[in-house]
Amino acid sequence: MGKRSRKARSGARPAGAAPAAGGASRGYARSRERNDAARAELEPLAPGERPLAVTIAAVVALAIAVANLVLYLAGFDVRGEDPTAGGALVVCGVFALAAVGMWRVKYWAVIGFEVLLGVLLVSAALSLMLASNLSAAVLSVAVIAASGPLFWFLIRAMARIQMPDR
Repeated sequence: MGKRSRKARSGARPAGAAPAAGGASRGYARSRERNDAARAELEPLAPGERPLAVTIAAVVALAIAVANLVLYLAGFDVRGEDPTAGGALVVCGVFALAAVGMWRVKYWAVIGFEVLLGVLLVSAALSLMLASNLSAAVLSVAVIAASGPLFWFLIRAMARIQMPDR
């Protein structure tokens, strides 16, 4: 059997040939230019300044910590079982630590809370795909609608937090 014939594309290279010398680097250069322009627009944080997204995230983290503690003390069942004291206190401690760290505008706290939000977003999206009734679907959409924008706005805030002073 013979090979199928194909029209030669402009810039096509034979199989196994190395890419053109400047082809890949041109793409990287354009990407570097866009990144440099985005960084030039960022303003470093002033002393004592806290971005609004970080403030909101700190309040949300503290509210989650307090709500978990209150629900545990009230005897709230999780999936029909009593939660363990250690598990409830660890969750409360993680969110309280994140809240304090974000209130002090610490990069590690913001990125840690971003990880928690990312896990929450993925979990809510998967729950939405498997939702068996309307209330489960509405709850999943509400979680995505609330945590998605916060996740997005924290990204820019993180860039400003880690920016060195000029």
